[in-house]
Amino acid sequence: MKRLHQVVLLASTVALSWFAMMAVHVAGHVLGAWISGGTVSKVVLHPLTISRADVSPNPQPLVVIWAGPVIGVLAPLLMWITTQLCGIPIWHLCRFFAGFCLIANGAYLGVGSFDHIGDAGDLMRHGADTWQLWLFGIICAPSGFLLWHRLGPHFGLGEAQGVVSIPSAYGCLIVLIAIGTLMAMFGGE
Repeated sequence: MKRLHQVVLLASTVALSWFAMMAVHVAGHVLGAWISGGTVSKVVLHPLTISRADVSPNPQPLVVIWAGPVIGVLAPLLMWITTQLCGIPIWHLCRFFAGFCLIANGAYLGVGSFDHIGDAGDLMRHGADTWQLWLFGIICAPSGFLLWHRLGPHFGLGEAQGVVSIPSAYGCLIVLIAIGTLMAMFGGE
């Protein structure tokens, strides 16, 4: 039975991290638009699509585009640091999420620069240099892996031999179902 709890925790944490990463990333674009005087015309945040924020007019496109990945890594880092310093029992889940966001955003810009896709392509079309995207990726992605280091026992790996926090496992599953449902109902496309 302990392996079932472990699988629930691992699967729901990864899926929840994906959904939440998209939400935080898009929130960064929205914040960037508001700060720079742009108008958000549409936000797409559906579990079966790649999220996006449409901004028109967009007087400062570089601010809006950079805000997605920058806020997309800073907000989860702040959440992890806060939960860890306050001794909140889910700090390890927040640390995993922060690492996930660092890896995802770093790889998204770094690798995306080769094919000029997504935000990487938009940044380059608006004047960002390739080295800036690579630097972001080189800093973020390895930092995410460093955050994941030694989290294994919290997910039942290694010396934990499959034992995980049952409330964490099923709490993540419940939050995943709730967020996935909300995204499907109200997330656009």
